[in-house]
Amino acid sequence: MPKRILQGVVVSDKTDKTVVVKVERRFTHPLFKKTVRRTKNYHAHDEANRCKVGDIVQIVESRPISKLKSWVVLDEAAS
Repeated sequence: MPKRILQGVVVSDKTDKTVVVKVERRFTHPLFKKTVRRTKNYHAHDEANRCKVGDIVQIVESRPISKLKSWVVLDEAAS
């Protein structure tokens, strides 16, 4: 089964080797047929502590690394 890849913006880099990434998804509301935006925060493992707040990153699913972390930073592109 392929691993999911999500793209989002780093909103926190205060913890060691961890970043918090805000991922936005858009979908059409089933009743009102209007586009709705929903955001969710994911804790991702950043081994080299390279990501800073505001960076656009891609994260990929992985095995659980800690209680909250089961994503790893795959690619970063500073904005």
